[in-house]
Amino acid sequence: MTPTAITRAGPERAVVGIDLGSTTVKVVIYDGSRYIARMTPASWDPSGTASALLAAASADFGLTVPPGIIATTGYGRRTMKDVALTPTEITCHAKGAVFLMPGCRFVIDIGGQDAKGIRLSPEGNVEDFVMNDKCAAGTGRFLSATGQALGVPVDQLATYARGAEPHRINAMCTVFAESEVISLVNQGIERGAIIAGLHASIARRTASMVASLHPLPPIAFTGGVSQNSDIAQKLEEELHQPVIVPKDAIYAGAIGAALLAWEHRNIPEFEVSRVIKSEK
Repeated sequence: MTPTAITRAGPERAVVGIDLGSTTVKVVIYDGSRYIARMTPASWDPSGTASALLAAASADFGLTVPPGIIATTGYGRRTMKDVALTPTEITCHAKGAVFLMPGCRFVIDIGGQDAKGIRLSPEGNVEDFVMNDKCAAGTGRFLSATGQALGVPVDQLATYARGAEPHRINAMCTVFAESEVISLVNQGIERGAIIAGLHASIARRTASMVASLHPLPPIAFTGGVSQNSDIAQKLEEELHQPVIVPKDAIYAGAIGAALLAWEHRNIPEFEVSRVIKSEK
């Protein structure tokens, strides 16, 4: 993947945004005129994994000097050393979504282990949010577990579901859903129908979660699960509004972190430390 050119100010010393998620680590390097994004599976050593990915991304970007400010977000945002900013996931996903899709008023982000709904002001600021981080139901980990039970890779789930009549899935707990899926297979239910039913359940659950925020269009869909086109379509049906998956939607959190790093690139170290404290 080559660096993505974008219309911004002239190049300066690059900054870095890192999203240390539960299932993947993402790095974005940004210099004011272009960015590059890289991703790798998470490991038992999030800091080491992120550092290795940053080194590889720096070489791809062509950095000749170390990057300036580094901002980290996600579950492992406090695991790395020499980090200037540790903004929250809500802040970063909102900022990244607005950057990728200017004018968006609502963000639905479904990642490896949680789901978020974020309402934005016309200026792109966070007005309110809701988050499910207590249960993996309807997240990437849920899809991975049920897909494994069906013998279907996560990146092929949408293909199997396309055009199939959804078979209703009652269980949304990852453990119980996996058992129900196996039971349905043994009953002779087609895999496509089961997967379409899983996707419909995720869409219903997500729509119910964000209902209290009264989502306004345009709605941006980000996170790893946004790459599943069938879930995006079923979300549109549940919300009765267009749901748009912008380019690089999976990197929204890391992009948001990089943009925050860019905004703080000229702030003295003492002032940056005050920002860190305000994020805790």
